[in-house]
Amino acid sequence: MIVYPSGVDVSSSALRFLSAKLRRHRRELGSRWRRLSPGRQALLTLAHLRNGHPYVQLAAGFGVGTTTAYRYVAEAVDLLAALAPTIEEAARRASTKAFVLLDGTLLPIDRIAADRPFYSGKHKKHGMNAQILADPSGRLLWASPALPGAVHDVRAAREHGILRILTDAGVTCWADKGYRGAAGTVRIPYWGRWEKLSPGQKAVNRSHAKIRARVEQAVATLKSWRILRKLRCSTNRITSLVQAVLTLHMASSA
Repeated sequence: MIVYPSGVDVSSSALRFLSAKLRRHRRELGSRWRRLSPGRQALLTLAHLRNGHPYVQLAAGFGVGTTTAYRYVAEAVDLLAALAPTIEEAARRASTKAFVLLDGTLLPIDRIAADRPFYSGKHKKHGMNAQILADPSGRLLWASPALPGAVHDVRAAREHGILRILTDAGVTCWADKGYRGAAGTVRIPYWGRWEKLSPGQKAVNRSHAKIRARVEQAVATLKSWRILRKLRCSTNRITSLVQAVLTLHMASSA
């Protein structure tokens, strides 16, 4: 395999953050020697998450075996995932904001037609449902564990406890029609065909859409990590990947 230099468009603060966590983790484990230093392991992980390179290519570029590359990335991802904020922590941050934005996104996965639990009728593809919370400026606050793509947004929000926790905290939440019936502090547009809405309802829906538009920025931030654009791993690993990306984003934007 031919090896060539490449770049990773990630903040150097993310690399320093992950390197420090890996260095401390190795000290706790008592590791004496490894093929890659903590900095190189961090770079390997960032290249996988940001660029989505497969383990075979990463192994060749870093001069390690494919199994070693997989093991190093999995270790770093699990370490990062454990640091991701919980929904309770996100709600405490959200309580200092005027409101928050809630949306669901589908993370495409490599599955066959027989895997019906992962098929999203809305998106017409297989994937995993992830719920996103953003502040009024569209900055990412929280990302949920991943559920099968067939799970509807409002059901996913209930299963994660988002609606209850935001309501208990008194945080107003703006969402789309996919959260119909959410109640509490969740605000959704008027339901019905556009031509059947009154002029006042249409005006409210236009205003609602302008406010909600910012959440697309948070979704784009998450999916700027190419590993989440087409997942080919076990569905059991997807939550860890989402949480790891969230941790890296928050560490680099702090």
